[in-house]
Amino acid sequence: MRAATPNLKIGPYAVDPPVVLAPMAGITNVAFRRMCREYGGGLYVCEMITARAVVERDPKTRHMMTFDAGESPRSMQLYGVDPATMREAVKIIIGEGLADHIDTNWGCPVAKVCRKGGGAALPYKRRLFGNIIAACVEAAAPHGVPVTAKFRVGIDDQHHTYLDAGRIAEAEGAASVALHARTAAQRYSGQADWAHIALLKEAVTSIPVLGNGDIFTASDALAMMAKTGCDGVVVGRGCLGRPWLFGELQAAFAGEPIPAGPNLGEVANVLRRHAELLVEHDGPDKGIRDLRKHMAWYFMGFPVGSDLRRKLAMVTTRSELAALLSQVDREAPFPEAAEGPRGRQGSPGKVTLPYGWLDDRDDPSVPLGADLMHSGG
Repeated sequence: MRAATPNLKIGPYAVDPPVVLAPMAGITNVAFRRMCREYGGGLYVCEMITARAVVERDPKTRHMMTFDAGESPRSMQLYGVDPATMREAVKIIIGEGLADHIDTNWGCPVAKVCRKGGGAALPYKRRLFGNIIAACVEAAAPHGVPVTAKFRVGIDDQHHTYLDAGRIAEAEGAASVALHARTAAQRYSGQADWAHIALLKEAVTSIPVLGNGDIFTASDALAMMAKTGCDGVVVGRGCLGRPWLFGELQAAFAGEPIPAGPNLGEVANVLRRHAELLVEHDGPDKGIRDLRKHMAWYFMGFPVGSDLRRKLAMVTTRSELAALLSQVDREAPFPEAAEGPRGRQGSPGKVTLPYGWLDDRDDPSVPLGADLMHSGG
């Protein structure tokens, strides 16, 4: 039986199944997105791009903005704190035909971002947040390019911002909003509180509301939609080392049997494919170095000895990778232990903010120096 969900549209784009790959810095480059897209439909968002770097024509940033020839719509997440810079970046991106959808990032809990007033700290400044969304929409709307916003519950339990952020984004013309149901203080620890997604869905009525947080299996996605009434789900850490999760989600939303998890031999084949795509994008040296971070995720729960794990995490060439993968037990079945949480979790902590940040929530001033960073920061 197909899940009873509305058809998700973000601007002119139908998203079926109603699944979005969350942009993850250093992860969701063109190679990883292609891996995921080969398993199922949905919307696949490029890793975070800094608006300032776009405006300054940073070559590294331009390389990060690469999309596969068959990728449609091309979805890009933009980070910034200044309405003027964000507007100019959107104009450049659309004017040069670089993307078809612009997502805006208000969920980053990283200390170096929040302490300058960026990321998850910024929606506390309601007028500034609204001004930035309005600037992006103003630049994108004449071209039919939708602008969306992804944010967190708030700074901490004493400073929730998500309901205001949702209403403001809706009023300023955003095509959808997505909520990671944790505060910045939680980072990635504990459990996401899906009740906040349900409340946001009640508050924002004219555009789709997507939910994010603790979707590690296809059944998690169906459960979130059933419990919250959200219009779609955003998948982040759950697909690390598991690009086939999108095939499972495709089946679940179609009411079809969910495919069995791959055995270790099949995982080794996927890993080789990932290596091939990374080398194609970044060259043999950087491509293989980038693959190393994915090793522990791919082999999570599998019976791979510590010595082999260590060698895989230090691999330098594709031939070395092939030799190491030839040593795994290809018949080892997909383990139950691989179904649970993966990726960074850590512990909660106090969010450091700019001096006086909480004194005036309607101050539209641009935080000093918050966008002086390169993409992926």
